[in-house]
Amino acid sequence: MELEDQWWKGQLAADIYQALRYKELKLPSYKGQSPQLNLRRYFADLIAIVSNHFRLCPAARHLGVYLLDLFMDRYDVTVQQLHMVSLSCLLLASKFEEREDRVPKLEALNSLGCMSSMNLVLTKQGLLHMELLLLESFQWNLYLPTAAHFIEYYLSIAVHEGDLHDGWPMTCLEKTKLYMAKYADYFLEVSLQDHMFLCFVPSLVSAACVVTSRLVLHLSPTWPPRLQHLTGYTWENLVPCAEKLLIAHDGDVKEANKQKCQQPGQQQQGQAVYHGSGQTASVAQYLHRHSLQYPQQAPPQPALAPNHRPASYLSLQAPNGNAQAVGASQDPKSSIPNRAYQVSMHYTCAAPCFDR
Repeated sequence: MELEDQWWKGQLAADIYQALRYKELKLPSYKGQSPQLNLRRYFADLIAIVSNHFRLCPAARHLGVYLLDLFMDRYDVTVQQLHMVSLSCLLLASKFEEREDRVPKLEALNSLGCMSSMNLVLTKQGLLHMELLLLESFQWNLYLPTAAHFIEYYLSIAVHEGDLHDGWPMTCLEKTKLYMAKYADYFLEVSLQDHMFLCFVPSLVSAACVVTSRLVLHLSPTWPPRLQHLTGYTWENLVPCAEKLLIAHDGDVKEANKQKCQQPGQQQQGQAVYHGSGQTASVAQYLHRHSLQYPQQAPPQPALAPNHRPASYLSLQAPNGNAQAVGASQDPKSSIPNRAYQVSMHYTCAAPCFDR
């Protein structure tokens, strides 16, 4: 859906938000029954990497992955054709969400380094055929809200000057808003990596990204009344989704600490690098912080780990086992945490492609 830039700041923000909430209630059902479901993470990473390379907006990236999820759920697709399907989903999503001049061109797609490793050459006729097949499958309806469509609306009031950081007044509101946006984007990408988040409606996933960001940044109250009123979700509504996000975050923290302690001159193992206070915390501790008051400590500034990004922005573990990256600067051996799942080429179910 082509929305105005920064629509969440306009006079029609509340109306647009309500239209999105209404539309998400009519989203197609997802059953998670694809025979190639174990490859889903790999192709979601492929879409994220290509999207990041062309600097597409988060809404295009999330819609592309959602289209792929729906298509895989309805059809049995061969691995080679899944590459074509994934890129076609991203192209359709970018045509729907982006300006025309930002939609990736055929020549630019074929010039990507990962294309040769996939033994794939896109043709105009092939893309048109695949796009028509996708549009027919979705009944020409791409107005499908994702968590990325709600996040900016929630972030507009996610941080307030009355919030406390570790029990102290914030020393810099704008800096806190910046870190909130970074963490919300991180958790948004985490939600893209696993199909289990499709059991939640997109607006709830987006709200959970905000509340988990406030948790790890030690902002209190964790879920203030203004956010509850805006989103329509209580703390209890968000806990199941937030717990899954925090489990993934906890894994990233441990991996980052493990890699950091292996480097000479770095901090000792076990020291957290993501939390505002520099202290480690388990998922259970995070979830119980909702009703706790933070003790007053010397007010440190919230800090993200250096170069911390979702795994989808880094390297791509192909089904043949070869790690591929779009840019030369993206090193698969980078110290940045990579949570990409290993993918096997052996399938338990083989069937003709696109059997209805």
